[in-house]
Amino acid sequence: MTCKRCLIGGRVQGVFYRATAARRAQELGLHGYARNLADGRVEVLACGEEKVVNAFVNWLWIGSSASKVTSVEVSDAPHDPTAVRSGFHTA
Repeated sequence: MTCKRCLIGGRVQGVFYRATAARRAQELGLHGYARNLADGRVEVLACGEEKVVNAFVNWLWIGSSASKVTSVEVSDAPHDPTAVRSGFHTA
């Protein structure tokens, strides 16, 4: 199990980015969350099998059809048992 924290910049709020990311994460069987930040970015925590998490992180550059992603900052995150139990959600 690996967890990645991603900060996504660009036009990612108000364009269904979080909902699209949550749908994709659920399809992949990942756990975590996507939430808006006050600075206009979206924060994503993705936990699961390393290969699947890495594929999802690459997908974050695509997002929703209305989004325009300009940056994805990725860092390792500690394994969060709460996120794993609760599936993937938006906040």
